[in-house]
Amino acid sequence: MDQKILPASASMKDFERFLESSYEIGVFLDLHISQLKNVSLMAKQHNKKMIYHVDLIHGIKSDEYATEFICQEYCPYGLISTKSSVILKAKQKGVIAIQRIFLIDSHALEKSYKLVQKTKPDYIEVLPGAMPWMIKEVKERLQTPIFAGGLIRSSDEVLNALEAGASSITTSKTELWEMF
Repeated sequence: MDQKILPASASMKDFERFLESSYEIGVFLDLHISQLKNVSLMAKQHNKKMIYHVDLIHGIKSDEYATEFICQEYCPYGLISTKSSVILKAKQKGVIAIQRIFLIDSHALEKSYKLVQKTKPDYIEVLPGAMPWMIKEVKERLQTPIFAGGLIRSSDEVLNALEAGASSITTSKTELWEMF
């Protein structure tokens, strides 16, 4: 993926701002199931590709059935989840699968490594993304492209994550959308 910033919308106001941007691909966080149809239609009208965070779609359980429904009804560009069943179903449906992992402690990291080796996602989203040394370690260990997200608050942190090996930065901080 060539796009260095993946604008992440947590509200319709941010989503509308993304639609007016030059970015082709965006992420929608914290969405209600009743908004999916409208968001999908608006994105199509603006020639945008959407990545939905399945775990944050309210009103639907984040499992393989919901994933199949979202893929069939809304044809997303990609799906993000912490759950292996979602990642495996997204891959089966030909949708970009992004496994979200949290860098909490060594035990959680080892569990995440095993999960990623099992699901073989297209990308990993590493949170928090403001730890370049961990981005480098995860990339070297798993050989999977990385999105860095969470707690990236400055342009320096964006550049540090990219230099450490992140393919893209997912951010809801709209000021950082202007970097590229």
